[in-house]
Amino acid sequence: MKARVRRMDLPEGRRALAVSDIHGNLPFLKALLDKAGFGPEDLLFVVGDFLEKGAESLATLRYLMELSRAGNVYTLLGNCDDLVLACADGEEGSEDGLYGYLIARPESTVHQMAAEHGFRLESRAGLPELRRLLRSEFRPELDFLRALPHIIDTPRFLFVHGGVPSEHRLEELDAWKCMKNDDFLHQDTHLGKWCVVGHWPVTLYHPRIPTARPLICREKRIISIDGGCVLKWDGQLNALILPEGTDGEFSYVSYDGLPTVTALDGQEESADSINIRWFENRVTVLSRGEEFSRCRHDASGREIDILNEYLMETGNVTRCEDSTDYRLPVAPGDALSVVRRTSRGLLAKKDGVTGWYLGRTAEG
Repeated sequence: MKARVRRMDLPEGRRALAVSDIHGNLPFLKALLDKAGFGPEDLLFVVGDFLEKGAESLATLRYLMELSRAGNVYTLLGNCDDLVLACADGEEGSEDGLYGYLIARPESTVHQMAAEHGFRLESRAGLPELRRLLRSEFRPELDFLRALPHIIDTPRFLFVHGGVPSEHRLEELDAWKCMKNDDFLHQDTHLGKWCVVGHWPVTLYHPRIPTARPLICREKRIISIDGGCVLKWDGQLNALILPEGTDGEFSYVSYDGLPTVTALDGQEESADSINIRWFENRVTVLSRGEEFSRCRHDASGREIDILNEYLMETGNVTRCEDSTDYRLPVAPGDALSVVRRTSRGLLAKKDGVTGWYLGRTAEG
């Protein structure tokens, strides 16, 4: 299927925001829009993957449908959102991969839809009945998804969930490759317009320091805004605020739902650190402790202490959740979001960056 492209102008004098990868976290979306002061005079671009992996995907879908009626909210289709259409519109006999996904993802949007009508998928043989249920009982939701573009093209900005190789001949692009375009920033792509994307959590681009704030690459004119909401324990939802003029600066607002503390002591940034990310998260445990284990990161050979709750055993292979030994630069009075409290100090976030803080804190 070829990409659906919507072309539009951005009205002057109206603030424009972009969010991506909400992943069914409706409380985060509402809190973020409230924090950003989003109102009827603003424009909002939802850059795909508003569904799947979170507990309130169906409610998020309906919330965006309601917001869209005002005419100032523009939603794009992401690869996770497309899974609902794959289930509802796919041909019978093509369910093998879909069934495997649904079994592995009990929180999936499709399961939420089915549960609303008392249906439970118990075997592959139930997929045709599930498909009929979706088509008959969720016509407004499916019609909304079917009508969503894969790309929004404006004079200065492109919005697409995964990425595009060029800003030209957009209607000829493969829709799936626009939605699922891994590691877009490292591809040989140079655009004349700013391209705002989600899909690939920003932290995956940072081998040394975990950061979830929007990444702005001026050389390639790419802005990646996926803060790892739902996917990462320290993830956040970002709202990129677009500049009105050609010389304006980008800014952003974020929400992570974490409790905050105030730092009482200063701390210098660590000179060398590692950010272990999911695509290279295999480790070897060297010694076990009650709270932390000393591990060797297989890809880099570096030794690092990892929280035991971050370690996962699969057969004879040990992997870890995203982990780091980075120490945050902190001044007394800094506000920190608390990711984990440990006997050694806090795993915390400051300005969207995750790291360790070993000093004293005051609550609130």
